[in-house]
Amino acid sequence: MTHRWLVALLFTAMGWAQQVPAPGIPVPPLGNGPFIIDTAEQHKVKISVVARGIPHPFSLAFLSGGDMLVTERAGKLRLIRNGILLPEPVKGVPAVRAAGGGLLDIVPDPNFATNKRLYFTFSKPVGTGTDAMTVLARARWEGDALVNVEELVIGSAKARSSGARMAFKDGLIYMTTGGPFDNDSQEPGSIYGKVLRVTMDGKPAPGNPFLGKAGAREEVYSMGHRDQLGLTIHPVTGAVLAVEHGPNGGDEMNVIEAGKNYGWPLVSYGRQYDGSLVADKPTREGITDPTVLWIPSIAPSGLLVYSGDKLPAWKGNLFVGSNREGEIPGTGHLERVVFNDKLQELRRESMFTELHQRIRDVRQGPDGFIYVITDENDGAVLRIEPAN
Repeated sequence: MTHRWLVALLFTAMGWAQQVPAPGIPVPPLGNGPFIIDTAEQHKVKISVVARGIPHPFSLAFLSGGDMLVTERAGKLRLIRNGILLPEPVKGVPAVRAAGGGLLDIVPDPNFATNKRLYFTFSKPVGTGTDAMTVLARARWEGDALVNVEELVIGSAKARSSGARMAFKDGLIYMTTGGPFDNDSQEPGSIYGKVLRVTMDGKPAPGNPFLGKAGAREEVYSMGHRDQLGLTIHPVTGAVLAVEHGPNGGDEMNVIEAGKNYGWPLVSYGRQYDGSLVADKPTREGITDPTVLWIPSIAPSGLLVYSGDKLPAWKGNLFVGSNREGEIPGTGHLERVVFNDKLQELRRESMFTELHQRIRDVRQGPDGFIYVITDENDGAVLRIEPAN
């Protein structure tokens, strides 16, 4: 029995007393800032409010010329120019079903400066109910609007399909999909609960593990994932890193490799929401263990390995947005994890807990500072930089 499994059992034994849902911590309105906060290694950082009044944003993207795009899960795309949130949403966004996930990730093409392409993921409505399909799409940015929208990868209709993130590597797109509520994560014929790998035109990438296999979606690169809301490429090693939610505890960061099975829902280090274990063992033969584990859960969303020089004490550190910790509302923060050169964890820090904000995305800006967005009714874009 591993040390991590003993920890999971300990939390299960403690969980029987928590029969009543936690009331949470009162969340005061986010002030105007700036906020000066000390951290363990990059002492005295300044958090500035770049823009606010964005209801429940999901993703942040930087365009040339200093513009920023922010997606709202309800289906609006917002433009920030010269530090001002423009009042009118961007035109050209296709119809979105928020109940199925909503308008999700948005990432500029690596050659955006010349081709003006944007890639985005969203939940496409199916019928008049709550069903939706997770879609990878692209469009051209023209006149502050999306034009020539193309749907590149389309999933089957689901009552709830969760989020989807993207990252580019070697001319290919890696895309996460969620599969938290059924066995789709273990079905090669479904795109849900997977990491997909496709070309820039949405075709299955050469070398994918399910190419030519009957009944399988050839876009599938890895499987056995639950609810993946963070994805990034390590700037030094090129490793594909993804974070996913456990149910109640057992959040993971995984190094994504071709054909690997990461276990959900067969095994998990977490518990069900009633306190019972997901499985009698946290792993089994043929399952790839997580590289980083969170017990209790931090509800991870957004992922960044910092590579800039403006915050030198954090170079090479992993940053993960947290919506809440230990199932307690009002405990969102930014998580920092320090690794050695073998991607083995050395230490971690929960930062900016005093703001009580749900952190939904974290990105490195062109200026070398770190930006996060807060998943609140009055959602905000925040910039993190040295206080001096």
